[in-house]
Amino acid sequence: MGAAQLVAWFLALAAAAGAAVSAAGARPSEVALGALFTYDSTIGRAARLAIELAVDDVNADGTVLAGTKLSLKSRDTNCSAFLGTVEAFQLMEENVVAVIGPQSSGIGHVISHVANELHVPLLSFAATDPALAALEYPYFLRTTISDYFQMNAVASIVDYYQWKRVTAIYVDDDYGRGGVSALGDALATKRAIISYKAAIPPNSNADVISDVLVRANMMESRVMVVHVNPDTGKRIFSAANKLQMVASGYVWIVTDWLAAVLDSSASRDLKDMSHIQGLIVLRQHTPESDAKNKFISKWNTMARNRSVTSGLNSYGFYAYDSVWTVARAIDQFLDSGQQINFSTDPRLHDSNGNTLRLSTLKIFDGGEQMLQQLLLTNFTGVTGPVQFGSDRNLVRPAYDILNVGGSGSRLIGYWSNHSGLSIAAPEILYQKPPNTSAQQLYNVLWPGDSTTMPRGWVFRNNGQALRVGVPNKASFKDLVSSRGPGNVTGYCIDVFNTAIKLLPYPVPVQFVTIGDGTKNPSYIGIVSMVAANTLDAAVGDFAIVRNGTAISEYTQPYVEAGLVIVAPVKQTPPSAWAFLKPFTLEMWCVTGALFILVGVVVWLLEHRINEDFRGSPRRQVITIIWFSFSTMFTAHSKKHLKRAWAVRVDNMVICCADHQFKLYC
Repeated sequence: MGAAQLVAWFLALAAAAGAAVSAAGARPSEVALGALFTYDSTIGRAARLAIELAVDDVNADGTVLAGTKLSLKSRDTNCSAFLGTVEAFQLMEENVVAVIGPQSSGIGHVISHVANELHVPLLSFAATDPALAALEYPYFLRTTISDYFQMNAVASIVDYYQWKRVTAIYVDDDYGRGGVSALGDALATKRAIISYKAAIPPNSNADVISDVLVRANMMESRVMVVHVNPDTGKRIFSAANKLQMVASGYVWIVTDWLAAVLDSSASRDLKDMSHIQGLIVLRQHTPESDAKNKFISKWNTMARNRSVTSGLNSYGFYAYDSVWTVARAIDQFLDSGQQINFSTDPRLHDSNGNTLRLSTLKIFDGGEQMLQQLLLTNFTGVTGPVQFGSDRNLVRPAYDILNVGGSGSRLIGYWSNHSGLSIAAPEILYQKPPNTSAQQLYNVLWPGDSTTMPRGWVFRNNGQALRVGVPNKASFKDLVSSRGPGNVTGYCIDVFNTAIKLLPYPVPVQFVTIGDGTKNPSYIGIVSMVAANTLDAAVGDFAIVRNGTAISEYTQPYVEAGLVIVAPVKQTPPSAWAFLKPFTLEMWCVTGALFILVGVVVWLLEHRINEDFRGSPRRQVITIIWFSFSTMFTAHSKKHLKRAWAVRVDNMVICCADHQFKLYC
């Protein structure tokens, strides 16, 4: 090989290598992006314009996807899980690199398995079921706030007003069941529970909804948490208004679907608004910014040009940011030298070599790398910071808390995962250390135009009363006694009734008397009835004994053990003669006679030798009386007693010495 040939060979090799490198790094002229949602729906009408507007903005921005056009492929799911699944398969045939959607949580569960096989990421702006965050669906990303956080916000509101039981009204599908499950877990952390679950079948008519509400109204809780879709929600409050359930004493907490309906209603019907007065409504919080205001202006202009009558809601914001999230991820994907290629799945062929009808579906070869780029997203959109946390949820979840009144709603506070309930905007609180101790909301106008916070419960109409056994005995009736069926009195009953009144929820009680009242019943027998579930509890003067503790639980003792004497106390007016009360008249007479007898004996022994006991008869009588009563308090000196002596009178011994005079009995 000559020198000229060698140089030509090297030049050809270099040119081929350069062409290969150029081909490997070349950007495609167009990238297909799918969108899957219901066109004619409250959320879909806002999202459709937002997605199209975002695609136009991305293609007009020279800093993102320079030289590559984003092509939108949309499909209408028609609010049907079956049709939505079919449309999803047809969309996958378009070789899309990602799908904005689905809107429905139910469709999300189905097509997430398809996305796993084809390695096509799903970015849903409206599927809020917390179960979709499971590791089972690695290619599902939620670009809106999960209902996990929304139910924590509801639980914080319930705890703020110190309610302990709620009734959950929800649509019986993946969206409703997932939300209510998250609500139960959130309430448990606040020491509250869902006392009744009112499930409404999807696409139910007004009669079915009325029946469900009637059963819910028979329960004790008056705190209603409504988690349904917009169409079902409108029928719920229409039926609740007819049943007079949107009245004073009721509490209605509604998830973000109602806020989407209110924001989308261009002209609000006052008749429809009358059905929802006093409700507490949650809405995804989007901080104010120039980018948000600019987007709202562009969206309204596009809506007027297309004669769209509905308004923009918060889901439209998340749909807009979802497109930008995909565009930035594609840009990073292409900058890293990756190529957008699709390949067939050999598992779509059976053992006989016959091709399935689904063989047109192809695997996105760079799907895993695209997913990683999506998870690394970090920019500020119209909804605020767009970034995924370690749990694959958006960081900084927050909600506006609204109170419906008049022809609109007013803001009464915020909830954030950072500081709980507050009246300060979450973006301000996120700049400070977490502080969940100072929870605060503005005053609420409750249903029935009431400003007084509802108690949150009533006595249920069909509730089973607590069966409490009471011993009907013959002794110690002041502790417990029976005067007829259900009429029991006594100290133990008073203690029990006082404890029942301290409970934050109603407990109907039915007293069951045990015994005939002529003799004491077996106390261990009553405790055994509690253990056998014949009775729910027992109240009375029960002693804590070993046999009883082996089969049942006792409360702490509230009466001190031991024998005491209980005597009635008579109220008497104060008197100067109160010191005479300890002894009876007879006792005082005997005591006085004994003192006089002592004085006489002393006089007989002393008057002959002691000058103090002499004189006129009147003086000697006075001396005897004075000496008799003074011996109780005075020790007489030698002047009065000149010698010692002792005299026994009946059972008394009178001893006298020079300095002491004592009486022994």
